[in-house]
Amino acid sequence: MGDVLAGMHSTWEFDSDSVLIRFERGIRTPKLFQALGERRVPYEALSAVELTPGSKRGTVVLRAVPREGADPLLEAAAGQLKDSSDPYRLVLPAERELLADYYATELRALLPDDPAEPAGQYLVAAPPAPQSFKAYDGKASFDGQVVAFRWFPTGASTAKWKAGDQFFPVGELEGVEWRSPEGLSGHLRLRPRGAEVLAEADQDPASVVFGLGYGPVYESLPFAASVLEAVRAADPVLALESVCAAPAAVPQQRSDPADVAERIRHLGELHDAGLLTDDEFTAKKAELLAEL
Repeated sequence: MGDVLAGMHSTWEFDSDSVLIRFERGIRTPKLFQALGERRVPYEALSAVELTPGSKRGTVVLRAVPREGADPLLEAAAGQLKDSSDPYRLVLPAERELLADYYATELRALLPDDPAEPAGQYLVAAPPAPQSFKAYDGKASFDGQVVAFRWFPTGASTAKWKAGDQFFPVGELEGVEWRSPEGLSGHLRLRPRGAEVLAEADQDPASVVFGLGYGPVYESLPFAASVLEAVRAADPVLALESVCAAPAAVPQQRSDPADVAERIRHLGELHDAGLLTDDEFTAKKAELLAEL
Protein backbone atom coordinates (compact mmCIF):
# COMPACT_ATOMS: atom_id res chain seq x y z
CA MET A 1 0.00 0.00 0.00
CA GLY A 2 2.90 2.32 0.66
CA ASP A 3 0.99 4.37 3.24
CA VAL A 4 1.79 5.43 6.80
CA LEU A 5 -0.60 5.48 9.75
CA ALA A 6 0.64 7.22 12.90
CA GLY A 7 -0.91 6.53 16.29
CA MET A 8 -0.01 6.79 19.95
CA HIS A 9 3.43 5.30 20.66
CA SER A 10 3.84 3.72 17.20
CA THR A 11 3.59 4.22 13.45
CA TRP A 12 2.56 1.60 10.92
CA GLU A 13 4.22 1.71 7.50
CA PHE A 14 2.44 -0.45 4.95
CA ASP A 15 4.41 -2.23 2.21
CA SER A 16 3.20 -4.63 -0.46
CA ASP A 17 3.83 -7.75 1.65
CA SER A 18 4.24 -6.55 5.24
CA VAL A 19 3.70 -3.77 7.74
CA LEU A 20 6.65 -2.18 9.51
CA ILE A 21 5.73 -1.15 13.05
CA ARG A 22 8.02 1.57 14.39
CA PHE A 23 7.77 2.35 18.09
CA GLU A 24 8.35 5.81 19.47
CA ARG A 25 11.00 6.62 22.04
CA GLY A 26 9.66 8.81 24.76
CA ILE A 27 8.95 8.98 28.45
CA ARG A 28 5.32 7.91 27.94
CA THR A 29 6.04 5.07 25.53
CA PRO A 30 5.89 1.62 27.16
CA LYS A 31 9.40 0.38 27.82
CA LEU A 32 8.74 -2.86 25.94
CA PHE A 33 8.02 -0.84 22.79
CA GLN A 34 11.23 1.12 23.25
CA ALA A 35 13.18 -2.11 23.67
CA LEU A 36 11.66 -3.59 20.50
CA GLY A 37 12.40 -0.50 18.40
CA GLU A 38 10.62 -1.77 15.30
CA ARG A 39 9.11 -4.99 13.99
CA ARG A 40 8.32 -6.09 10.45
CA VAL A 41 5.18 -8.22 10.30
CA PRO A 42 4.40 -10.06 7.05
CA TYR A 43 0.71 -10.10 6.20
CA GLU A 44 0.88 -13.90 6.09
CA ALA A 45 1.65 -13.78 9.84
CA LEU A 46 -1.80 -12.31 10.57
CA SER A 47 -5.10 -14.08 11.16
CA ALA A 48 -7.48 -11.11 11.55
CA VAL A 49 -7.72 -7.35 11.85
CA GLU A 50 -9.92 -5.70 14.51
CA LEU A 51 -11.16 -2.16 15.03
CA THR A 52 -12.67 -1.47 18.45
CA PRO A 53 -13.32 1.48 20.78
CA GLY A 54 -10.32 2.29 22.97
CA SER A 55 -10.26 1.97 26.75
CA LYS A 56 -9.63 5.70 26.93
CA ARG A 57 -12.46 7.97 25.92
CA GLY A 58 -12.04 9.46 22.47
CA THR A 59 -9.83 6.71 21.06
CA VAL A 60 -10.14 3.69 18.78
CA VAL A 61 -7.81 0.70 18.54
CA LEU A 62 -6.68 -0.95 15.33
CA ARG A 63 -5.25 -4.36 16.12
CA ALA A 64 -3.60 -6.89 13.85
CA VAL A 65 -4.15 -10.36 15.28
CA PRO A 66 -1.13 -12.64 14.70
CA ARG A 67 -1.54 -16.26 13.70
CA GLU A 68 -0.76 -18.87 16.30
CA GLY A 69 2.90 -19.78 16.13
CA ALA A 70 3.89 -16.85 13.93
CA ASP A 71 5.59 -14.64 16.53
CA PRO A 72 8.04 -15.95 19.16
CA LEU A 73 7.48 -12.85 21.29
CA LEU A 74 3.76 -13.52 21.72
CA GLU A 75 4.32 -17.24 22.04
CA ALA A 76 6.73 -16.64 24.90
CA ALA A 77 4.30 -14.15 26.48
CA ALA A 78 1.56 -16.80 26.46
CA GLY A 79 -1.26 -14.28 26.90
CA GLN A 80 0.33 -12.46 29.84
CA LEU A 81 0.93 -9.09 28.18
CA LYS A 82 -1.24 -6.17 29.22
CA ASP A 83 -3.13 -4.40 26.45
CA SER A 84 -0.95 -1.33 26.91
CA SER A 85 2.11 -3.44 26.04
CA ASP A 86 0.61 -5.28 23.07
CA PRO A 87 2.83 -4.45 20.07
CA TYR A 88 0.00 -5.29 17.65
CA ARG A 89 -2.30 -2.52 18.92
CA LEU A 90 -2.37 0.95 17.33
CA VAL A 91 -4.30 3.50 19.38
CA LEU A 92 -5.76 6.40 17.38
CA PRO A 93 -7.94 9.45 18.11
CA ALA A 94 -11.63 8.70 17.57
CA GLU A 95 -11.85 11.30 14.80
CA ARG A 96 -9.59 9.05 12.72
CA GLU A 97 -11.93 6.07 12.96
CA LEU A 98 -12.95 6.25 9.29
CA LEU A 99 -9.30 6.22 8.25
CA ALA A 100 -8.59 3.32 10.60
CA ASP A 101 -11.55 1.42 9.15
CA TYR A 102 -10.17 1.95 5.66
CA TYR A 103 -6.81 0.43 6.63
CA ALA A 104 -8.52 -2.42 8.47
CA THR A 105 -10.43 -3.27 5.29
CA GLU A 106 -7.28 -3.05 3.20
CA LEU A 107 -5.38 -5.30 5.60
CA ARG A 108 -8.13 -7.92 5.67
CA ALA A 109 -7.88 -8.21 1.89
CA LEU A 110 -4.19 -9.12 2.26
CA LEU A 111 -4.61 -11.88 4.85
CA PRO A 112 -3.58 -15.43 3.87
CA ASP A 113 -6.19 -17.82 2.48
CA ASP A 114 -6.14 -19.92 5.66
CA PRO A 115 -5.53 -17.37 8.44
CA ALA A 116 -6.88 -19.68 11.13
CA GLU A 117 -4.18 -22.27 10.44
CA PRO A 118 -1.21 -22.13 12.84
CA ALA A 119 1.99 -20.97 11.20
CA GLY A 120 4.45 -23.78 10.50
CA GLN A 121 7.37 -21.53 11.38
CA TYR A 122 8.08 -18.15 12.89
CA LEU A 123 7.23 -15.37 10.45
CA VAL A 124 8.11 -12.43 12.71
CA ALA A 125 11.69 -12.12 13.91
CA ALA A 126 12.47 -12.22 17.62
CA PRO A 127 14.67 -9.53 19.18
CA PRO A 128 18.20 -10.52 18.16
CA ALA A 129 20.97 -11.76 20.42
CA PRO A 130 22.89 -10.80 22.45
CA GLN A 131 20.34 -10.41 25.23
CA SER A 132 20.80 -10.11 28.98
CA PHE A 133 19.01 -9.02 32.16
CA LYS A 134 19.39 -9.16 35.92
CA ALA A 135 17.03 -11.46 37.78
CA TYR A 136 16.60 -11.54 41.55
CA ASP A 137 18.95 -14.49 41.94
CA GLY A 138 21.37 -14.10 39.05
CA LYS A 139 22.28 -12.59 35.71
CA ALA A 140 20.91 -14.21 32.55
CA SER A 141 22.74 -13.78 29.26
CA PHE A 142 22.30 -15.20 25.76
CA ASP A 143 24.84 -14.88 22.94
CA GLY A 144 22.74 -16.59 20.26
CA GLN A 145 24.09 -20.07 21.00
CA VAL A 146 24.30 -20.51 24.77
CA VAL A 147 22.14 -19.30 27.66
CA ALA A 148 24.11 -18.57 30.82
CA PHE A 149 22.83 -18.12 34.38
CA ARG A 150 25.40 -16.65 36.79
CA TRP A 151 24.16 -16.64 40.37
CA PHE A 152 24.21 -13.74 42.83
CA PRO A 153 25.39 -14.75 46.31
CA THR A 154 22.75 -12.55 47.97
CA GLY A 155 19.77 -13.78 45.94
CA ALA A 156 20.34 -17.34 44.75
CA SER A 157 18.98 -20.26 46.76
CA THR A 158 21.31 -22.76 48.36
CA ALA A 159 20.34 -25.30 45.69
CA LYS A 160 21.39 -22.98 42.88
CA TRP A 161 24.54 -21.86 44.63
CA LYS A 162 25.61 -25.47 45.13
CA ALA A 163 24.82 -26.30 41.48
CA GLY A 164 27.06 -23.48 40.29
CA ASP A 165 26.67 -21.21 37.28
CA GLN A 166 24.68 -22.84 34.51
CA PHE A 167 25.23 -22.94 30.73
CA PHE A 168 22.66 -24.25 28.25
CA PRO A 169 23.41 -24.65 24.51
CA VAL A 170 20.16 -24.04 22.59
CA GLY A 171 20.49 -27.42 20.91
CA GLU A 172 19.99 -29.06 24.31
CA LEU A 173 16.76 -27.17 25.05
CA GLU A 174 13.20 -27.98 24.09
CA GLY A 175 11.43 -24.86 25.28
CA VAL A 176 11.22 -21.73 27.39
CA GLU A 177 8.68 -20.77 30.03
CA TRP A 178 8.19 -17.09 30.89
CA ARG A 179 5.98 -16.02 33.75
CA SER A 180 5.48 -12.27 33.92
CA PRO A 181 7.23 -10.32 36.69
CA GLU A 182 4.02 -8.31 36.98
CA GLY A 183 2.26 -11.32 38.51
CA LEU A 184 3.02 -13.77 41.31
CA SER A 185 5.98 -16.14 41.07
CA GLY A 186 7.50 -14.44 38.03
CA HIS A 187 10.38 -16.36 36.49
CA LEU A 188 12.07 -17.55 33.34
CA ARG A 189 12.57 -21.30 33.12
CA LEU A 190 14.51 -23.19 30.46
CA ARG A 191 13.40 -26.69 29.58
CA PRO A 192 16.39 -28.94 28.89
CA ARG A 193 15.56 -32.08 26.91
CA GLY A 194 14.56 -34.94 29.14
CA ALA A 195 15.23 -33.07 32.37
CA GLU A 196 12.90 -33.14 35.37
CA VAL A 197 11.04 -29.87 35.92
CA LEU A 198 11.29 -28.84 39.57
CA ALA A 199 8.17 -27.36 41.14
CA GLU A 200 9.81 -24.23 42.56
CA ALA A 201 11.68 -21.93 40.20
CA ASP A 202 13.89 -20.68 43.02
CA GLN A 203 15.18 -24.24 43.49
CA ASP A 204 15.60 -25.03 39.78
CA PRO A 205 19.08 -24.30 38.31
CA ALA A 206 17.40 -24.02 34.90
CA SER A 207 15.37 -21.00 36.11
CA VAL A 208 15.93 -17.44 37.21
CA VAL A 209 13.46 -15.72 39.52
CA PHE A 210 12.06 -12.23 39.03
CA GLY A 211 11.37 -9.79 41.85
CA LEU A 212 10.97 -6.14 42.70
CA GLY A 213 12.85 -4.37 39.92
CA TYR A 214 14.39 -7.62 38.65
CA GLY A 215 13.55 -9.21 35.28
CA PRO A 216 11.23 -6.47 33.99
CA VAL A 217 8.99 -7.32 31.05
CA TYR A 218 10.91 -5.13 28.62
CA GLU A 219 14.11 -7.09 29.31
CA SER A 220 13.06 -10.63 30.19
CA LEU A 221 10.39 -11.12 27.51
CA PRO A 222 12.62 -10.17 24.53
CA PHE A 223 15.23 -12.47 26.10
CA ALA A 224 12.74 -15.36 26.25
CA ALA A 225 11.62 -14.75 22.65
CA SER A 226 15.20 -14.64 21.38
CA VAL A 227 16.02 -17.95 23.08
CA LEU A 228 12.80 -19.55 21.89
CA GLU A 229 13.51 -18.60 18.27
CA ALA A 230 17.01 -20.08 18.53
CA VAL A 231 15.65 -23.29 20.07
CA ARG A 232 13.21 -23.71 17.20
CA ALA A 233 15.91 -22.98 14.62
CA ALA A 234 18.12 -25.66 16.21
CA ASP A 235 15.31 -28.23 15.93
CA PRO A 236 12.58 -27.28 13.41
CA VAL A 237 10.45 -30.25 14.54
CA LEU A 238 9.64 -28.22 17.66
CA ALA A 239 7.92 -25.65 15.46
CA LEU A 240 5.02 -28.09 15.19
CA GLU A 241 4.60 -28.30 18.96
CA SER A 242 3.37 -25.81 21.53
CA VAL A 243 6.39 -25.72 23.81
CA CYS A 244 5.65 -22.36 25.35
CA ALA A 245 2.04 -22.63 26.45
CA ALA A 246 0.91 -20.89 29.63
CA PRO A 247 2.78 -22.51 32.52
CA ALA A 248 1.05 -25.59 33.85
CA ALA A 249 0.17 -25.81 37.50
CA VAL A 250 2.74 -27.78 39.47
CA PRO A 251 2.65 -29.17 42.96
CA GLN A 252 3.76 -26.58 45.49
CA GLN A 253 6.74 -27.47 47.65
CA ARG A 254 7.88 -25.70 50.79
CA SER A 255 11.02 -23.61 50.43
CA ASP A 256 14.17 -24.21 52.46
CA PRO A 257 13.89 -22.04 55.62
CA ALA A 258 17.56 -21.08 55.27
CA ASP A 259 16.92 -19.82 51.73
CA VAL A 260 13.89 -17.82 52.86
CA ALA A 261 15.86 -16.28 55.73
CA GLU A 262 18.66 -15.29 53.36
CA ARG A 263 16.22 -13.69 50.90
CA ILE A 264 14.51 -11.76 53.72
CA ARG A 265 17.93 -10.55 54.86
CA HIS A 266 18.61 -9.33 51.31
CA LEU A 267 15.24 -7.57 51.24
CA GLY A 268 16.19 -5.87 54.50
CA GLU A 269 19.38 -4.57 52.91
CA LEU A 270 17.39 -3.14 49.99
CA HIS A 271 14.94 -1.58 52.44
CA ASP A 272 17.72 -0.06 54.54
CA ALA A 273 19.27 1.36 51.38
CA GLY A 274 16.01 3.08 50.50
CA LEU A 275 15.41 0.92 47.42
CA LEU A 276 12.20 -0.56 48.86
CA THR A 277 9.37 1.29 50.57
CA ASP A 278 7.99 0.06 53.89
CA ASP A 279 4.93 -1.36 52.13
CA GLU A 280 7.00 -3.13 49.47
CA PHE A 281 9.27 -4.64 52.11
CA THR A 282 6.34 -5.82 54.25
CA ALA A 283 4.49 -7.32 51.28
CA LYS A 284 7.52 -9.17 49.92
CA LYS A 285 8.51 -10.43 53.36
CA ALA A 286 4.99 -11.80 53.89
CA GLU A 287 5.17 -13.50 50.48
CA LEU A 288 8.42 -15.19 51.39
CA LEU A 289 7.18 -16.29 54.81
CA ALA A 290 4.15 -17.84 53.12
CA GLU A 291 6.51 -20.22 51.30
CA LEU A 292 7.44 -21.92 54.58
